[in-house]
Amino acid sequence: MQTLKLVFLLAGWLVFSNFSKAPEPLEKTQWLTLAEAMEKMKIEKRPILIDLYTDWCGWCKVMDKKTYTNKNVSQYLAAKFYPVKIDAESKGAYTFNGKTYNFNAKYKTNEFALYLTQGQLSYPTTVIIPVDGSEPQAIPGYLEPKDFELIVKYFGEGHFGRTAFNSYQKSFKPSW
Repeated sequence: MQTLKLVFLLAGWLVFSNFSKAPEPLEKTQWLTLAEAMEKMKIEKRPILIDLYTDWCGWCKVMDKKTYTNKNVSQYLAAKFYPVKIDAESKGAYTFNGKTYNFNAKYKTNEFALYLTQGQLSYPTTVIIPVDGSEPQAIPGYLEPKDFELIVKYFGEGHFGRTAFNSYQKSFKPSW
């Protein structure tokens, strides 16, 4: 009888002690505005990573929830990039490299999104603007953290422009 009481007490303690623990907080990417990223570029050169999304895009929401809250992703972006989140259907104006982009009513999208994707709109799209000022590199589609690692490290570690992506991909060793 004593053993049975002890078992119930221990089981109750285990169940209730797990309820009292607060869930581990997710680590979220700290997003900047485009203007903030451009200001920071004047102080320290880094690639700009743009998450191009729309409010109605389901895969954009999944990427927000699974990729951009991943601890490895958020820490790496904070260390190596200026992360910017842009609604492709925003009616606001964006100024980049001396040119202002506005909402285009005909295409129901912002001209900046058209520029970033060279007119090939797809959501979500991850766009990386390299430090060297070359054309934005658009990667369409949902990316899980393991797939995201390959791409951000290609740019973040300075391989873009020096190593062909196919060669880099063959030698890449994931660590996340």
